[in-house]
Amino acid sequence: MASGSETIVEFRNVRYDIAGSRILDDLNFEVSKGEVLILLGESGCGKTTTLKLINRLIEPTSGEVSVEHKATTKWDAIALRRHIGYVLQDGGLFPHMTVSQNIGLPMKLQDSNLVAIDKRVAEMLDLVGLQTAKFADRYPHELSGGQRQRVGVARALAPDPELLLLDEPFGALDAITRTNLQKEFAKLVRELSKTAVFVTHDLHEAMTLGSRIALMDKGKIVLMDEPASFASSELPLARAYLETVAM
Repeated sequence: MASGSETIVEFRNVRYDIAGSRILDDLNFEVSKGEVLILLGESGCGKTTTLKLINRLIEPTSGEVSVEHKATTKWDAIALRRHIGYVLQDGGLFPHMTVSQNIGLPMKLQDSNLVAIDKRVAEMLDLVGLQTAKFADRYPHELSGGQRQRVGVARALAPDPELLLLDEPFGALDAITRTNLQKEFAKLVRELSKTAVFVTHDLHEAMTLGSRIALMDKGKIVLMDEPASFASSELPLARAYLETVAM
């Protein structure tokens, strides 16, 4: 994390319990403007729960999560979510809406005019490499998995949010499509100077996309480091991950 950079997300002593079970335990970290923070770990380690705390889909049992220096509990929940781009696995598109309607929905919810929405939809489709004339009127079931993911990213970017949250967005794709989208996403985030928190269980993806990697285990962050330093970590869990990829 660059010194002097603006903090966009902050966790302070955050705990999250469900029915007496500890899901997250004493999380403390910051995400700076322009950074891509990777939450890396196996299923059940608390990655997605951490992500949901940022856009107030859930609230901490104790401690505080802040977005742009304001506790999420002090944000209006709907306003907060409209302020943040959110990308799910398989795009999370509404099946009864066309591609253009899906992409334009966040702007429609912000009461943007139809001309502005149509223009922005065309810009976003071009940005993610989909031709407006060919794809705007299609429905999600008429798209490939990779195309749905592109539309999901386009929808998240349409209202020009400062912050993007991505929950294993490329996890269900074949290896070639996944690699291509990873490269394109990295380029987009860099060119648009976006801040992102990205959930994955894939170390190669984490090393490719992340400014820093937060390795999670049993609700705790056990290692937080830049990819180059992560690669030389002696932590047993980190070494286990490193053995899964050719460095």
